Amino acid sequence: MMLDRRGSSSLRRAELRFEFAAEQIMSMPAVRRHRWSVEEVEELIDARDGLTPRYELVQGELLVTPAPSRRHQRLLFHLALRLHEYLTKNLIGEVVLGPCELKLATGERYEPDLFVLPSENVRWPAEDDSQVRPILICESLTPGSARHDRMTKRRAFQRNEVPTYWIIDGDAEAFEVWHPEDERAALVDDRLIWQPDPLTQPFTLDVRDFFASARDAGPLT
Repeated sequence: MMLDRRGSSSLRRAELRFEFAAEQIMSMPAVRRHRWSVEEVEELIDARDGLTPRYELVQGELLVTPAPSRRHQRLLFHLALRLHEYLTKNLIGEVVLGPCELKLATGERYEPDLFVLPSENVRWPAEDDSQVRPILICESLTPGSARHDRMTKRRAFQRNEVPTYWIIDGDAEAFEVWHPEDERAALVDDRLIWQPDPLTQPFTLDVRDFFASARDAGPLT
């Protein structure tokens, strides 16, 4: 069953006072509007220990996401496995798991949870080719990311004409599907279909089975 609902229907909003210490921001926009630059964000990335928190930059707003849960990572890994099989079998492209920078717009910085790049003459996309555009981006909701995933980044992806944007809602066990022209998301909780190439069979995902396979304390499948 596919249902439509407004992308902002379950937004939770909160704001903290602005501090330059990144660990104080915790995925919330600053009250005193400071327009961040790519250079400032890269300094934060260089100064962090490991790969978290995740720093992204959208129209001058710094987005900070803390380390994800194991279930969050499990969902993305299971999805990446299924996409990889489909994409390589049909010679369509490459699935990339975060953290990995996606060059989408000048002056902005993105590290989606997962994205797909198209192949180039049936070869892996070149690492240094900034002209390669994603054909799919996917984010998995966390307690602190809902506003950014559903609003800030969703609008940015639509503005940059990303063909398909998926949001994994682990609590609802559903996918929110967006396209550049959409004003509302399609909520898919049974069978997800994606056809990046009209000349090939579409990618299909049994959504209930997908979430069942990644449940905490569930069987290894």
